Amino acid sequence: MQELQTQGSHSSPQGCGRVGCRTRPVSRVCRCIKHCVKGKVVITQNQGQSGPGKSASVQLYSSTKVDPSTGEGKLSRRAYLRHGKSKKKDSVKTTVYKMKLWVEADFGTPGALLIANRHKHKFFLESVTVEIPNQQIHFDCSSWVYPVDKTKSERLFFSNTSYLPGQTPPALVELRKSELVSLRGDGTGERKEWDRIYDYDFYNDLGHPDKGWQHARPILGGSRWHPYPSRGRTGRPSSNADPLAESRGESMKLDIYVPSDEQFSPAKLSAFLSNSIEATVHFLASEAKALLRDDSSDFRSFDDLRELFSGKRSQAVEEKVAEKLKKLVPYDLFKEVTNRSKEDTTKFPLPQIIAENDIAWMDDMEFARQMLAGINPTRIQCLQEFPPKGKHSVSTIKASDIENNLDGLSLIQAMEQWRIFILDHHDYLMPFVSRINANGVCAYASRTLLFLRSNATLKPLVIELSLPGFSRRTTSSRVFLPASQGTGAALWQFAKAHVTANDSAHHQLVSHWLHTHAVVEPFIIASRRQLSVMHPIHRLLHPHFKDTMHINALARNLLINAGGILEQTLFTGEISMELSSELYKEWRFNEQALPADLLKRRLALQNPAHPSGVELLFPDYPYGADGLEIWQAIKTWVTDFCTVFYKDDDSVRYDVEIQAWWSEIRNIGHGDKAHEQWWFNMTTISELVETLTTLIWIASALHASVNYGQHAYAGYPPNRPVQCQRFIPREGTPLFAEFLRDPDKFYVDMLPGRFQMTLGIALTEVLSRHTSDEVYLGCRPLNWTDNKEVKQKFKKFNDALQEIEKKIVQRNRNPELKNRCGPAKMPYKFLYPGTSNTRARGGLGAEGIPNSISL
Repeated sequence: MQELQTQGSHSSPQGCGRVGCRTRPVSRVCRCIKHCVKGKVVITQNQGQSGPGKSASVQLYSSTKVDPSTGEGKLSRRAYLRHGKSKKKDSVKTTVYKMKLWVEADFGTPGALLIANRHKHKFFLESVTVEIPNQQIHFDCSSWVYPVDKTKSERLFFSNTSYLPGQTPPALVELRKSELVSLRGDGTGERKEWDRIYDYDFYNDLGHPDKGWQHARPILGGSRWHPYPSRGRTGRPSSNADPLAESRGESMKLDIYVPSDEQFSPAKLSAFLSNSIEATVHFLASEAKALLRDDSSDFRSFDDLRELFSGKRSQAVEEKVAEKLKKLVPYDLFKEVTNRSKEDTTKFPLPQIIAENDIAWMDDMEFARQMLAGINPTRIQCLQEFPPKGKHSVSTIKASDIENNLDGLSLIQAMEQWRIFILDHHDYLMPFVSRINANGVCAYASRTLLFLRSNATLKPLVIELSLPGFSRRTTSSRVFLPASQGTGAALWQFAKAHVTANDSAHHQLVSHWLHTHAVVEPFIIASRRQLSVMHPIHRLLHPHFKDTMHINALARNLLINAGGILEQTLFTGEISMELSSELYKEWRFNEQALPADLLKRRLALQNPAHPSGVELLFPDYPYGADGLEIWQAIKTWVTDFCTVFYKDDDSVRYDVEIQAWWSEIRNIGHGDKAHEQWWFNMTTISELVETLTTLIWIASALHASVNYGQHAYAGYPPNRPVQCQRFIPREGTPLFAEFLRDPDKFYVDMLPGRFQMTLGIALTEVLSRHTSDEVYLGCRPLNWTDNKEVKQKFKKFNDALQEIEKKIVQRNRNPELKNRCGPAKMPYKFLYPGTSNTRARGGLGAEGIPNSISL
């Protein structure tokens, strides 16, 4: 701990107005300075850029002494950064600067700081630490600081001390209010890169109507036909062709606006670009020569497809492929791809699904196991009535189709014992199937029934594939039964492929994008607009919001937009986001809590004796078993945290910032569902705890469970095709004769074309990678709070997660738990916290639950 140094006299040209001091009364900064406060500033930036040094200055605000002339805390003199020491890692440079700030003898305790950047470049301010007698005061900044000539104002940061609104020190009250007001803006104007303004908008930026009607897309949000969560507003001008839509540039770009506090750090941006480039080079560049062959539209066999992962990479991106890439990626990324591809000879990593056994994916048990332990484990549910009924039709599946396959039980007995399950992709798809198939793909709506065996594995019973009938309310359905040999086995395999294509689209558009990325963004915007950085709930949620708005903005520009990667790859094509909007109609925030979700899907029963309040229907449900323990650990941590600051329900009820936050989420952020009656009143600690637990669960564990295993399962397209280009042939047709000649070739031909397939694989690689600077659940930077009690409770959270890690390892080693590894021998690790792993992390298939939705 450094001691404050005393300055014997001052030689300031200005004084403070006191007797004996020659300061002009208008000065905001008192010059009767007695003490020197020392500190350090940590800044990161891209290599090649000079550090700010003396071009940046820092001032401190007192949290305990009010300047009567301003009503704000007393302000120190300026200190300039000096003696910077730099370290370099990859393409990022970190510099630690020293500083000295002169303050009055009665300055009190620092509570906020101003930093002015008069350098020509922006820089990323990681943290500031200052020392006063017997205490270090930390400012966890993690934000870009832009030049003052652009922002027209200096940047304000608060220390890591948290206060409820009514407990704010008087010296910080006005600063707290004015900072929140500045973040809301006035709702007008186009946003600039350096702005820190948070506001809401509809998804009116997905289409590009100026390029023609085929590039137009419905506006999502603001209507009962296409409801959707709100997104962050960019303020771009209206399209010429559609005044309600936002205009778009001619090509995809990475520089879309998000508030400066939400932009990737230099390390994150470097990692994201590197991963994207590597994936693009591995697949798109390597396919150059094959794409130029006359017969390159499809793979010829499974062996041909497997060569993607075992062959040497191509040496160049040829002209025809280059033209394709230019349409799909930003120019800077395209340029980097073409440069790197000239040198790239890397083998692409083998997806786990074929690493141990290259035909395990064809096994019925593996097909079913992936519904419990794959990348979309939240769709399967227990069947409540037979035959299944939907809005449009009753299933054509008959009791006789499945009765002889229930391990000796009757259908009634199996239903009473809750042992019939369904993977349902029928009702929500049916209204869209005709439009989808008009674009040249071959899609069905599907229902799959499964039976829970005595060893807790699921056995597929029947698949129903449906197409619209001749009239609006009729359907044409085909039923397929399991078979192990001959023609029946091949047709059954084709039926499973169509089911998986349905599930793949649902996974990307709903389980992944909608239920994590999209629904969380309004919570982030409301938190920035209504919860001060000093608010304890802001501090609690901050790591779980990191980078999400930026990755969502990139997704709108690259993935989910008209002509984007998802439209290029998924069978749903141009109606993909419209379909996502349709399923948002069913979304309820209170059902996103894991226990509530399991109860709704009848995969758990209420049991007050269990810590989470529910008990799994069968314990060998990897997502449910691991998830409930993580859910409970999060809830215990949130409860412990909230009880430090909230002593009773009234303290929640009268917290003006929390009430404004919750009202804005309901009425604006998720305004299309504001009229629904399931919303919490937010008048009790228990409601606040449930809300925060659910939000942290979604942003961390739920997202990890549906995102980071994509390459492991979907990186091999036959296991999880994203579209099918042929219907299942009917006996007596020429197509059936072609199928009989070579069923394997027919299956491979049913998959997407080579370019689409390789593009999809490249996407799974990017999304499945952890960055090296990832921060995992139960981990935070040192000194994120100065509250000792909170630190103790966070340590308790970390310890609980480490115990869960041990249990997960034990479960994965237990041979009686058949669903933990399955025929493909893939241990379930998507909910392994990774909290105890302190070595350098990152890479494809890395373990761990990141704190936030950052990919």
